[in-house]
Amino acid sequence: MNKVIWITGASSGIGEELAYQYAERGAKLILSARREKELERVKTACANPENIKIVPLDLTAFDALESKTEQAIACFGKIDILINNGGVSQRSLIAETDFSVYQKLMDINYLGTVGLSKALLPHFMAQGGGQYVVVTSVMGKYGSPYRSGYCGAKHALHGFFDVMRMEHQKDGVDVTLICPGFVQTNVTVNALTGKGTTLGHDDPATKNGLALTPFVKKLMKAIDRKAWEVSFGKKEKLGVFVKRISQKILHAIVLRSNVR
Repeated sequence: MNKVIWITGASSGIGEELAYQYAERGAKLILSARREKELERVKTACANPENIKIVPLDLTAFDALESKTEQAIACFGKIDILINNGGVSQRSLIAETDFSVYQKLMDINYLGTVGLSKALLPHFMAQGGGQYVVVTSVMGKYGSPYRSGYCGAKHALHGFFDVMRMEHQKDGVDVTLICPGFVQTNVTVNALTGKGTTLGHDDPATKNGLALTPFVKKLMKAIDRKAWEVSFGKKEKLGVFVKRISQKILHAIVLRSNVR
């Protein structure tokens, strides 16, 4: 595979598994996340680690995103695919959530991703194309209690990247939106509470979600075929389709599910 792929959120979960599977395919990889030590661990565990570079990145350090993008491009001289996977979830009721938590969720999940993608856009345009892959969520398509800020940020990503596709299809820029439901990662453990602390424990829905490795294989197939938008999951995936029929029916189903 003669592609250069930049993966954010590559130190754990979906990003880590993407690194392993793309490394097996022989891709050149740029791995980014805040925790450099964890990125080194992932690189060492990958096949062909000589084809992997590390660019530590904090998505909330907005002023550094352009220089980080230049650093990433310099690793191999080009970037073919940016997989925007970095993010954080939430588990708190609206009435119990500090406004600062909403700001943090938007900064990480939305503005950081937008800033990084915009910084890379001139490179994509100059080389005649590229692909943005955005790992959003089924929560970018409908809402669920305890996730108000997370849902808001994910909905915003859909709005922005739909327009990115419209404006830059003529430049050879492709956009693939990936909408997972529950996947067996530490996303719940690392979720923010209403006071901005880390939740610190898992929940049954995530524990019983999609197995990580086969899910990522399917995700990569969607990237390969440059799909516009694909939803993955178990019964939670059906919410995307139910909403098209009746928002009131979906509202009742979600409340009855009592998911935390």
